[in-house]
Amino acid sequence: MRVTAPAATLPPAGLPGLDPSLSRLVEVPGAAADAGRTRTWHVLDTGPALAERGIEPRGTIVAVHGNPTWSYLWRALVNASLRRAETGATPWRVVAVDQLEMGFSERTTLRRTLAQRIADLDALVTRLDLAGPVVTIGHDWGGPVSLGWAVENRDRLAAVIALNTAVHHPDGAPLPFALRVATARGMLAAGTTGTTAFLDTTLALADLDPAVRAAFRSPYATVARRRGIGGFVADIPATATDESTPALRRMSTGLRDLDVPALFLRGPKDPVFGEGHLDDLTERMPHADVHRFEGAGHLIAEERPYADVVLDWLDEKVVALPDTADAAPAETRAGRAKAARAQAELDGAGDTAPAGRLWDALVARRDDDDTAVIDMSTARDGAPLRVSWRQLSTRVDELAAGLDAFGVRAGDRVSLLVPPGPTLTAALYACLRIGAVVVVADRGLGIRGLSRAVRGAGPDVVIGEVAGLAAARALGWPGRRVSAASLPSVTSRALGVEASLSDLARAGRGRALPAAPDADALAAILFTSGSTGPAKGVVYTHAQLTALRDTLAAHFGVTADTGLVTGFAPFALLGPALGTRSATPDMDVSAPRTLTATAVAAAVRASDARIVFLSPAAVHNVVATSDALDADDRAALARVYTFLSTGAPVGIDLLRRAQELMPRATAHTPYGMTECLLVADVTLPEIERAAVTGDRGVCVGRPLGTGQVRISAIGPDGRATGEPSTDAGVTGEVVISAPHLKRGYFRLYLTDREARRGVADRWHRTGDVGHLDADGRLWIEGRLPHVITTAEGPVTPVGIEQDAETVPAVERAAAVGVGPVGRQVVVAVVEAGARRPGLATPELTEAVRASTAQSLAAVLVVPALPTDIRHNSKIDRSRLAAWAERLLAGAKPTAP
Repeated sequence: MRVTAPAATLPPAGLPGLDPSLSRLVEVPGAAADAGRTRTWHVLDTGPALAERGIEPRGTIVAVHGNPTWSYLWRALVNASLRRAETGATPWRVVAVDQLEMGFSERTTLRRTLAQRIADLDALVTRLDLAGPVVTIGHDWGGPVSLGWAVENRDRLAAVIALNTAVHHPDGAPLPFALRVATARGMLAAGTTGTTAFLDTTLALADLDPAVRAAFRSPYATVARRRGIGGFVADIPATATDESTPALRRMSTGLRDLDVPALFLRGPKDPVFGEGHLDDLTERMPHADVHRFEGAGHLIAEERPYADVVLDWLDEKVVALPDTADAAPAETRAGRAKAARAQAELDGAGDTAPAGRLWDALVARRDDDDTAVIDMSTARDGAPLRVSWRQLSTRVDELAAGLDAFGVRAGDRVSLLVPPGPTLTAALYACLRIGAVVVVADRGLGIRGLSRAVRGAGPDVVIGEVAGLAAARALGWPGRRVSAASLPSVTSRALGVEASLSDLARAGRGRALPAAPDADALAAILFTSGSTGPAKGVVYTHAQLTALRDTLAAHFGVTADTGLVTGFAPFALLGPALGTRSATPDMDVSAPRTLTATAVAAAVRASDARIVFLSPAAVHNVVATSDALDADDRAALARVYTFLSTGAPVGIDLLRRAQELMPRATAHTPYGMTECLLVADVTLPEIERAAVTGDRGVCVGRPLGTGQVRISAIGPDGRATGEPSTDAGVTGEVVISAPHLKRGYFRLYLTDREARRGVADRWHRTGDVGHLDADGRLWIEGRLPHVITTAEGPVTPVGIEQDAETVPAVERAAAVGVGPVGRQVVVAVVEAGARRPGLATPELTEAVRASTAQSLAAVLVVPALPTDIRHNSKIDRSRLAAWAERLLAGAKPTAP
């Protein structure tokens, strides 16, 4: 059916995913400039279907599309809400509208401004006489329309939800490029109405099935039926004098007083609505839950399973509110009761309040001329660069005051693209001192991962060296630019640099510092390695960072005279907080394998350090290059009394070889992650004693300080659903709590929710799999996504890998699952000197199979196992599993 008339009509039959019985036409009295007329709307409405089933809705979700889509955009929400209501979940009526002039609603001659569209929506809601509270959800320019209605109808409002949208346009700022093109003189009518160019361009922003693309195009077959598309674009309030600007400002201002639950879902690959628009929304509604679907774009509703996310969120944030508890279904009340029991049982875990601030030692030693920081990669007069406590403290104060003068305020995000050393240390503590939130994402993420991290964090300021600033310029990262070093004016202009750190220090000299931030204020966003998916921003408060300092100092006995050599980026900045001198070896910290034994010895000698902190990949290369050590080097290393390696499991043999280089040191392998940098700790002697118990996996010891560890048992499908417990011998997901556990993830509501699933607020599901032994020690057996679900039950990979690595020819091994969930077979993939990937030789296959009690379907060889960039040691088993499945299915052998 080809629709050409201006009258409202029902959509043609056969549109994929759309139930024709849910379409209806509604006669609505006109509002505002349309008063005195009657307009006909097309809506998708589940109300009658619920009534037929005898189901009373909890409330109504009013869904408002943008330009140039129509109510078809919300079909997943419409269908999911009905399906869930039929199974006894919370029933929500969904009314997805076609705005007038759009979709299959009536076409008129009236020019519809934002204020008019808000009035139109209100007239429809009034005409439908909706029972119960209302939830609004909007996308694109449906965002301002739905939020405008929400601001004007707070008494009826239960929650607001928005997909990619914007609610404010700064005076004088240009429109996004795509909209500048669409609104350009001579292009507006031709691109939006005269042709399907605007429609086609929008639909091309997602990889749509041709039938779905045709469905979106179906209401817009003629020039007359596309006038609404042009009208929407023409109404974009780009300047202060535009007709819809006052309505936009009323709405955006009103959001600040809207205290109902809010959810913002965003596809970051959106050429229209950028991170700045999301920043503006969250600044107006700071209590909102936010989730960024990495890889998704403008048409997020077509790219991600948003519908169940929305309905689950409503269960959590609206249905489960205390004043609506009786209205919740039985399964929701049971879930709340279970969570309450868990909270009561675990209440108080990790609640010890730390004393002081992270920069206390800088204040205490501000008149001390002893060395605070040594940079082994920077020479001054032929010797490593040394910075005293007096110099560092002064520099931090000057930079803090200078940043304040530059306009950086508490809560602003500052991305630090500077390698570890005195410059980064001073900049980081200066930001913390004034309450700015530091964003730390290192080059170990790779350029694509680093770009995703920085853009996702939406920094207000970027401080970097030339390479980082050039990347920021080329990749379009947001934020004002500050250079770490003073640059020639030509270079500064080319990179968009407004000032250098030296300029800021001069500006801050003698200037009073602003008030220090509260202990529970946000302090840092630290990005994970990206070894198990896109890097995630982990949010810490000042109190949590201070608790990390205190835990590290107490457990390892750090004093002012200890000295610390750090070849592991996350801990390279803690020396000043611990009040002890610290040295960074001459290496590329983002590439741990660049660290040599002589570089470690030189750093120890220069700092007289007693603690050495390295990553596993760095330890491997230090051992491999130990033949280059001379007598002075070995003497320096012999003075070390504590050696730590963290970031990934370290084998006993490698630890033993590392300790031979530091014979008086106790070797530790702390277990932690970006979300909680120190969880547990174990020494080499303890590992050796534990090895005789027969437990599988890597022993990482007992919790540090007041931290706690529990295990949530995994089921046949590989999911961790068991009640977290301390029972010995139960294999499952590791669940942790500690005073220095992160607050949450940055704009990753779903990730946060999964990490808190079934546990109390200050607990975290790590995604690691392991068990506790009879002595309370934690053993790590792999990652939850890498659990192999065989017909006999779930199998964890690390024990199998340890068995395979006992074969003399095998350097490293990975165990992966191939096949459908619940019927997977185990495949071993090994590094064994092979020049090409493929099947192992019969002899190697037999040896590997003989090494383990686990039945192996195949043994494959690769020249090198794929690992993460940052640690160079975390094996990408998911990637290997997909490769192994292709290879065993007969695909040509290629590198995994």
